[in-house]
Amino acid sequence: MQARRNYNRTTRINEEIRKEVSYILQNLLKDPRIDILTSVVKVDTTKDLKYCKLFISVLGDDEKRSQTKVALKSAAGFIRRELAARLNLRNTPELIFVMDDSIEYSVHMEQKLKEIQAETPTEE
Repeated sequence: MQARRNYNRTTRINEEIRKEVSYILQNLLKDPRIDILTSVVKVDTTKDLKYCKLFISVLGDDEKRSQTKVALKSAAGFIRRELAARLNLRNTPELIFVMDDSIEYSVHMEQKLKEIQAETPTEE
């Protein structure tokens, strides 16, 4: 029962962190290097709440992605401070930003499938 309760707690905390960081990125952070189409896809927090991996998706070219990653690393302290003010946790985890290309990959694969579908002749 203890493991299940910890799992539920961690899951709730991850979801809360995801919501709050998304809000902070969209409304409070005023860095022009961060692309408007930046979203938090997934959050993984360690059980002891010391570290938190945030999987970030940026729609755009490689330059936009690299600029956004640099800007997020430099704004990590501000985001962590805002997160501490918004969440009722004893310790606010250290934030680690990881770029996630899964959304862009799925869009790319969908385009490829549409191209293949358009190339194949239809049988009547």
